[in-house]
Amino acid sequence: MTAQSANERFLRQLPLIGEDGQDKLKNARVLVAGVGGLGSALATYLAAAGVGYIRIVDEDRVEASNMNRQILYREQDIGACKVEAAQQSIHAFSPDTQVDAVYRHIDETSVKDLVQGIDLILDGMDNFAARYILNRAGLDHKIPFVHGAVNGFYGQVTTFLPGATPCLRCLVPTPPEWEKNPIIGVTCGAIGCIEGTEAIKLLTGTGELLKSRLLLWDGLRGDAEVIRIVRSPTCIDCGSSAIELDVSGSRV
Repeated sequence: MTAQSANERFLRQLPLIGEDGQDKLKNARVLVAGVGGLGSALATYLAAAGVGYIRIVDEDRVEASNMNRQILYREQDIGACKVEAAQQSIHAFSPDTQVDAVYRHIDETSVKDLVQGIDLILDGMDNFAARYILNRAGLDHKIPFVHGAVNGFYGQVTTFLPGATPCLRCLVPTPPEWEKNPIIGVTCGAIGCIEGTEAIKLLTGTGELLKSRLLLWDGLRGDAEVIRIVRSPTCIDCGSSAIELDVSGSRV
């Protein structure tokens, strides 16, 4: 992309984040963990905003039942590896975004490699076992972690800053029993976009993050509320973490 075409592409957002903010997005390296409903929205809008490097991680293949909400895929992608199909879709509309497609299970062994060189972890998962692993990796490697979850018409988002805020274990000390929840695409879009907004704010130093605050989205009522999250003194993940971050959430 030429400098002129880049300026035209981002013309409508430059008044919001400035050229310095746009450069920060271009130089940012983010991990989107899971490219299902949430991850599809996250990867799509972060690439569209100009994030320069997106590592997408998933071990699933595209299924017909994904089509109501996973907007990176098309009918012809059914049966294909999700990360490969997602990589092709992102490159089609954002060829300058470097997409690192990783077909891999997220566990205690793999996560160290998955977060290597990453500035921000984004939650596109559907289970708390993987989320706890990402939460711990964020704490261990001093990487902010944006959490999102959906169920039906409902969803939630918050941003965890290592050492500066409570962590996911403070919010959810024990994992809820996993089940295949009903879900509609618009909820994934709404929550994924709020996560993406948190990412852009954090990476550019713009606005106020949802730190120590949980946004609860009620799509049926068309309403939302924000509640405070308190650090647990007995948290097994963040009880001993201590790292200073500046007001934007960047490491110092």
